[in-house]
Amino acid sequence: MFFHQLHNELWKLFGKKRTYIGFGMFLLVQNAMLFGFHFSKGFRRLYESALAGNGYLVDDYISALTVALIMLLPQIVLLIPLYTGLIGGDLVAKEAEDGTLRMILCRPISRWRLLFVKWVAGVIFSASLVIALGGMALLFAKMWFPWQGLFVFFPEPEHIFAVLPAGEGLKLYAISHVFLAINASTMMTIAFMFGCFNMKPAAATILAISFLFLNLVLESIPALADYRPYMLLYHFRSWMLVYGQPIDWARIITALSVLGAFNVTCLVIGGTAFHVRDIKS
Repeated sequence: MFFHQLHNELWKLFGKKRTYIGFGMFLLVQNAMLFGFHFSKGFRRLYESALAGNGYLVDDYISALTVALIMLLPQIVLLIPLYTGLIGGDLVAKEAEDGTLRMILCRPISRWRLLFVKWVAGVIFSASLVIALGGMALLFAKMWFPWQGLFVFFPEPEHIFAVLPAGEGLKLYAISHVFLAINASTMMTIAFMFGCFNMKPAAATILAISFLFLNLVLESIPALADYRPYMLLYHFRSWMLVYGQPIDWARIITALSVLGAFNVTCLVIGGTAFHVRDIKS
């Protein structure tokens, strides 16, 4: 029955046109960025100075993998929170607003199970969005740039500099998307938690995005630098650590543990709020 209910939730989720807004926006943004990268001399000079200063030839590492990774950064910061928050806020709040939850809860199913099925559907959507983001970035970059080694340069705040052969770079690129999928699921879970309260879907999405940007603002304050490990975005950057040489597995495992606990906490808070709501009256 669980998989039957999950199938129905996925059918409802992917049957809505707004579910595909994020995929379409990735398509437009990535092609616009690629056009700018291909014809911009400033882009090449920026990475040429970083590579030449460390004894590497720029022509060997301005590749499809490098450009695909560069394209991910602004979309991870701006677009992923928006579209995962949009879906997370809709999963419960939209059905409560439309009145369909009354019909669903007339059936012999617990509220906790209903929420868990919806949350799993949201996780599947979040992972699909990240896979589409990474896959489209790499596919379109391959059309404009050669297939060569990967150059990774994250100056702040992780200070990662790495040059990798194409095979190793592709492997790490794929692994980093596993951690990005976890980050996206966490963003969705925050909106999902707010959606379990008695509020509109738009309000749940806005609160979730506001929470994430509050973390971003606090983390950017120099006086709070010592408190960064207590902020959510510090642990979101575990996907960047995959490219470190050597990989800091201790911090990655810590980050995954924190994100796992955060997701469970959000589900418990949201589930408790939903459990005490009077929906059927």
